Amino acid sequence: MARRLALITGASAGIGAAFARIYASHGYDVALTARRTDRLETLAAEIRLRFGVEALVIAADLAEPGASDAILAEVESHGRVVDALVNNAGYGLPGAYSATEWPDQRAMLQVMLIAVCDLTHKVLPGMIGRRFGRIVNVASLAGLAPGTAGHTLYAATKSFLIKFSQSLHLENQATGVHVTALCPGFTWSEFHDVNATRAQISQSTPEWLWLGADEVAATGYEAAEANRPVCVTGVPNKIIAAIVKILPDDWALALMASQGSRFRKV
Repeated sequence: MARRLALITGASAGIGAAFARIYASHGYDVALTARRTDRLETLAAEIRLRFGVEALVIAADLAEPGASDAILAEVESHGRVVDALVNNAGYGLPGAYSATEWPDQRAMLQVMLIAVCDLTHKVLPGMIGRRFGRIVNVASLAGLAPGTAGHTLYAATKSFLIKFSQSLHLENQATGVHVTALCPGFTWSEFHDVNATRAQISQSTPEWLWLGADEVAATGYEAAEANRPVCVTGVPNKIIAAIVKILPDDWALALMASQGSRFRKV
């Protein structure tokens, strides 16, 4: 195939679906993976009709240890390789760490950390060999701020993705592979509905802090093309990230302690 292929995880809604449309609009074929086959089929049909590119549907649960191999085997069965990888799949797990079940935390780590590293490790050598690749790791503004009570591993995994992306960026500067950690703040998507914090967030967060998923994905695409290792979306989020960076650690942690209950469920 003359067209490149972008593999997007968590593509059934929100930022993942927006990334699929963005890559398709730039002439990429797309491979869409998530658990909800019906959502993926609907999005794939839309993309084929709107953009005239191919859209592969690969239903998979990244919480399963063998999911990465199964996804890439399906891509290979179509005679394709991954030219762009968007590691977007993720979710929040409400509650204090001690009040949650370990299997739930382990599944979250599998989706948001292990699967990301696994997929990246498997596609990166081919990208380097072809001297072209794009890797976008969807992190979060939370990964740049101190931790908060509740959703204990969420910010920790996002901080990991930022450092991981920075290291990959430095390792691949001469290979033609661009690596970016995308750090959105509050984004209009299903994220807060899934973790049952929609009412809490809507009441406590001003509308000017929110961005649409399409805007976030477009910013991420542009950042990856420009080979920027870290991209924070939106002016308010950039200001927040800058303030947190210059504040003394104990001040920043105290600030998060006083404000965290507005957007985290403990």
